[in-house]
Amino acid sequence: MTVPPDHELPPSAPPFGEAVRVWAKIGLLSFGGPAGQIALMHKELVEDRRWIGEQRFLHALNYCMLLPGPEAQQLATYIGWLLHRTAGGLVAGLLFVLPGALVMLGLSALYAVYRHVPLVEAAFFGIKAAVLAVVVQAVLRIGRRALGNRLMVVIAAAAFVGIYLLHLPFPLIIALAGLAGWIGQRYAPGLFAPAGAGAKGGIADRPGAVDAMFERGELAHADPSGRRALRVIATCLPLWLGPVLLLWAITGSSSVWTQLGAFFSAMAVVTFGGAYAVLAYVAQAAVDGFGWMQPGEMLDGLGLAETTPGPLIMVVQFVGFLAAFRNPGGLDPLLAGGLGAALTTWVTFAPCFFWIFLGAPFVESLRGNRALAASLSAITAAVVGVILNLALWFALHVVFRQVESVDILGLRPDLPVPGSIDWAAAALAAAALVATLWLRAGMFTTLAGCALAGIGLRLLAG
Repeated sequence: MTVPPDHELPPSAPPFGEAVRVWAKIGLLSFGGPAGQIALMHKELVEDRRWIGEQRFLHALNYCMLLPGPEAQQLATYIGWLLHRTAGGLVAGLLFVLPGALVMLGLSALYAVYRHVPLVEAAFFGIKAAVLAVVVQAVLRIGRRALGNRLMVVIAAAAFVGIYLLHLPFPLIIALAGLAGWIGQRYAPGLFAPAGAGAKGGIADRPGAVDAMFERGELAHADPSGRRALRVIATCLPLWLGPVLLLWAITGSSSVWTQLGAFFSAMAVVTFGGAYAVLAYVAQAAVDGFGWMQPGEMLDGLGLAETTPGPLIMVVQFVGFLAAFRNPGGLDPLLAGGLGAALTTWVTFAPCFFWIFLGAPFVESLRGNRALAASLSAITAAVVGVILNLALWFALHVVFRQVESVDILGLRPDLPVPGSIDWAAAALAAAALVATLWLRAGMFTTLAGCALAGIGLRLLAG
């Protein structure tokens, strides 16, 4: 009998304590948005430690992309759950979020207190330009991956028209795209083939510890079970929605606490496509719907979120902090802001664990389902159009001081007032785009450079 070389043998499952240390390391180093975070996990878990094989990693990632919520955090939860059941999933998911949440809380408090200090204002003036460049880069990066043929381009264009001109709800756009992919796969499967989601490490698909556990029959928790699903529902739904219902009963339906809990709970159900895809939806609700913040402040929050580890969707914590800080009731504003941030973070991320613990056993059994893969391809294409709308929304509010809704053939798109252009902001935005797209400057370099440029412009203006 031929014995395979040691480097081809799957490693043993890691001890729980070792897994905790690795998940903490990933949480602390998870900068750079979902692409960087997924690449980091791939290196740590597939290449370096072989806790999970390449194909299982990509399978988990593909189905996490089908779920609402931040795919990188859910991928960590999924793999932690595969390795160490529910406790492993909780540890992996929490440690992925916790460092960024703590940093974002501190930055939100500093922003709320010192926002109107002139030099701080000037720094954020520059940061807005850098954030615009980052979002444009995201449109191009995701577009190159998702728009593999003309049909995908048409879907992206239709999504942009739907959200920008027709003001269709984001969840409806995602649902229509998914339906188009599901139907289209039956008649033109080649046009809806996945464009290659995920970060591929370029290594042979060696078996990992999870594969060995499967072969030894140690993945019983990954088998679909109706009884287990009911237990997850009975546990997770009250933990997720119980605080929202309690706040509604105590403070009433019009309080900022109930509004935050209800809105971000609903958002957690429709946040397909990652943070960039839903930021315009969140920004429009926070600015125009609830009046919690100004358009430029959403850009400030995104700039802060770009500098912290963890999911970019952590920007919602910034929104929750400002909303409660400005509507504290009888509480101290900073205390209210902290509670608002905690509530927003809870209702945003608690559902992520629910989706994984409830759905992972079933999606494990759906490997190779072509209809779901086609739906994912169409949804990813639609997300490109939605992110393009976000880039346009940010550009209008960065470069122009005034934006108004104009009636054109019964449609009411937001258009800039030409005389309100801010030439300094336009110049900084152009410089940030050149640095990001042509000079390949890193995110931190671009953010820091634009912040310093904003301060320099303020000092020159006297």
